[in-house]
Amino acid sequence: MKRLLALVAPFTLTACAATEAASAVAPNAPGFLLGLWHGFIFPVAWIVSLFMPSVAVYAVPNNGGWYDFGYFLGIVVFGVGARKSQVVYKDRVINVRARRID
Repeated sequence: MKRLLALVAPFTLTACAATEAASAVAPNAPGFLLGLWHGFIFPVAWIVSLFMPSVAVYAVPNNGGWYDFGYFLGIVVFGVGARKSQVVYKDRVINVRARRID
């Protein structure tokens, strides 16, 4: 029962989200390529947006799903998510000889 509740609760909460999708989508607005670019430059745009209120990390209005898909690819594939960490963690195996305690 707890697992079922854990699965149903997030979907119930997302149903309460109010959006104005019709006013946020415009046919001649930024599309896939600009979404890709905005996703790629997201880290820089986010830092700049903290200090300059006129800079946003997401274009509104945009043309909808294709902009979102480009934005997602820009962040995950080409942007922040694509970089590998320079730190490599390796498991260390320490060989310890067992001593007999008599």
